[in-house]
Amino acid sequence: MIGPVLATALCFACGSAGQAAMPTPLAPTPVPSATAAQDPPPAPSRVAPQVSPLPVPPATRWVPAPGTAWQWQLSGKVDTGVDVPVYDIDGVDNGSEVVEALHRAGRKVICYVNVGAAEDFRPDADAFPAAVKGKSNGWPGERWLDIRRSDVLRPIMAARFDTCRDKGFDAVEPDNVEGYTNDTGFPLTAADQLTYNRMLAELAHERGLSIGLKNDLGQIPDLLADFDFAVNEQCAEYGECGRLIPFIKAGKAVFHVEYSLDTAQFCPEVKALGFSSMRKNLDLGPPRWPCR
Repeated sequence: MIGPVLATALCFACGSAGQAAMPTPLAPTPVPSATAAQDPPPAPSRVAPQVSPLPVPPATRWVPAPGTAWQWQLSGKVDTGVDVPVYDIDGVDNGSEVVEALHRAGRKVICYVNVGAAEDFRPDADAFPAAVKGKSNGWPGERWLDIRRSDVLRPIMAARFDTCRDKGFDAVEPDNVEGYTNDTGFPLTAADQLTYNRMLAELAHERGLSIGLKNDLGQIPDLLADFDFAVNEQCAEYGECGRLIPFIKAGKAVFHVEYSLDTAQFCPEVKALGFSSMRKNLDLGPPRWPCR
């Protein structure tokens, strides 16, 4: 997301036989009369520095509290009638009018952004050079990104987060932020992922947006301070919900879904932990079965 000072020196010309020539006397500087108008000296020329936007202080960012109910809909026309305080919807497929409608109903709105895979169906698909696109991540039209290439990816993600901000979203949900645990086609390390994820948090906070950590359970201890809430899929099915407790202890919501389990199989556990949990279909359409 920026003038040299010229120094001048006087030099006397040398005369013949190595003797220095006497300088020509200077004419006296005229002294203006007491009544003559004088222009003020010109102000020094300055170039205003260009600086990156400052992060919004944590105290003024939205940090959803544990247990906050939510709706997650990434496919189909958004059903704005679900009576919950938080919506998580696609940031490209939905315009500012949807966000405004949800705001009028008193809801916060999270902007879904795929930050770890290139999608050939997005408007900015051509911004990703072939060199940063790796193997398929299992979803049609999506390929893992080489997150080490921040020189390429940072401006792309900054533009995407700009879109979220300009449409009025309150936060972002960055997807596919644990590529280092997958067969991406690149030799990604945990350190690479930490650097990339912190860059994403910085981009969001610079724009006044909150940001959630999507899955990436192994790096929660390192990233807890950088993220404002968590989004998790299937921690109950895989016996991993305990790893999200640091978010709850920090006063930050854990927005959680299960796809295969019935609510009776996971709701007692996650309700006791303080999670915001529900069962959803895998296509993440409108239907939801929340833990009551």
